[in-house]
Amino acid sequence: MTDAQSLHCPNCGAAADPHAARCQYCRARLATISCPHCFALMFAGSAFCPKCGARSARADPVPSSAACPACRGAMTRVMIGDVALLECAACDGIWVEAADFERICADHEAQAAVLHRLNPQPIAVSKAPIHYRSCVKCGKMMNRVNFGRMSGTVVDVCRGHGTFLDAGELHAIVTFIRDGGLDRARQREKDDLEEERHRLGMLKAQIESGSRFSSDWEHRSVSLLDIRRLLKDE
Repeated sequence: MTDAQSLHCPNCGAAADPHAARCQYCRARLATISCPHCFALMFAGSAFCPKCGARSARADPVPSSAACPACRGAMTRVMIGDVALLECAACDGIWVEAADFERICADHEAQAAVLHRLNPQPIAVSKAPIHYRSCVKCGKMMNRVNFGRMSGTVVDVCRGHGTFLDAGELHAIVTFIRDGGLDRARQREKDDLEEERHRLGMLKAQIESGSRFSSDWEHRSVSLLDIRRLLKDE
């Protein structure tokens, strides 16, 4: 991976920190992506990787008619590798079609192409009121979903159409996947199913022995009533 000194703003050429969202000199956006060959960091707008010289996997953005679900700003269509995204220049939000999002989750090459697409610093937890957002495709309100049930990254999902991610969330999700998060989520789901199966088995056994269960409960109720009477008499 390249160091900060090898990365330069594609707009003014100044040295820049790969974690910076904007160039400190000209304020140009510095969203970072990964080289499709060596996976080194390179800034969006750079034609070639500064480490291995490979051509950027990110194609020039193309205007689109879509409005950002978060800030209603204009979104542009970009290609990162063979993954198509809509991104907002104002808030850095991203819209990913359902099929493309599934491919990112399953395909290591697609993950590598977008891994450093956004600022990889931890996402700040917002205390602002929750606002539900409308789908880019159908306009209906999307569901808020904790990705993988345990990632801590809550995204807006319209089933069948796509997913909207705030700035930094795509990086957080891909990092979660590469760290084995989905495997842990699947194991937790298996454990939960096994626990539920065990609970239902015990409930079935109680129902099948209903007469004994009812007798025990009746005896217990009488005992509790006797205790109350004794306390009242005292």
